[in-house]
Amino acid sequence: MGETISLDQRRQESWGRQENEQAIREDLAAVHRLAHRFGWDDNIFNHFSCALPGGEEFLVKAHGLLMSEVTASNLIVVDQEGRITRGNGTVERSALHIHAAIHLGRPDAFCILHVHPPYTTWLSSMEDNQLKMTNQNTIRFFDRIAYDDVYEGLAVARDEGQRMCQAMADKRIMIHVNHGVTVAAPTVEEAFFDLYYLELVCKEYFLVVSSGGSPRVIPDEICRKTVPQLEEEYLESAQLTMEAWKRVLEREEPDFRN
Repeated sequence: MGETISLDQRRQESWGRQENEQAIREDLAAVHRLAHRFGWDDNIFNHFSCALPGGEEFLVKAHGLLMSEVTASNLIVVDQEGRITRGNGTVERSALHIHAAIHLGRPDAFCILHVHPPYTTWLSSMEDNQLKMTNQNTIRFFDRIAYDDVYEGLAVARDEGQRMCQAMADKRIMIHVNHGVTVAAPTVEEAFFDLYYLELVCKEYFLVVSSGGSPRVIPDEICRKTVPQLEEEYLESAQLTMEAWKRVLEREEPDFRN
């Protein structure tokens, strides 16, 4: 039998990758490619980022690139003022103001994914935009989502990014009314895992609502009991999921590492 990797070992492995810029670039490029595969992207818009050691700069996609075109080497490095310190291209305005504000205000937010995927955006557009606990997968998000109920146009100023950061508070996930979603996490794999399952459960919830039947909501006490059971395997599942999808990319889109 193979050697069992402890939770602490897995954390150390993730944190170690955060000190290796090439590893960060490859993981961030992989998530862009996967977002395209899953239909989460929005033409040349939407944006993912990772903080670099020191916290004053972050990696982000150059504006104008499709997510399917992102590689480890064409990600650009941006400072808090939007200056490109390494790489070629420009940063999209909302990418700068949302990501800079959250990276600065939430030091635990190493990786930030901001997208408008179909089913999560559907939920954000509902009068009742709160995800109901209707199946086991939804319990992954019990008491983990912040709901930003203010929409005043595009996030093209720093104070809007700061307002979003304050609305997010200590949650890792925020659904923006009439807009989309932001996921912030200490590692790329955890951010990707959360986004993957959030879009999945929003689709499942959409199907429940669209059926015309009455949703059967799981009681809070059952959710509270189940959450620790899910958390036991959370980091391992996130890492194994990311590794599995990168194997697919290695076979079919190996240039993401370039």
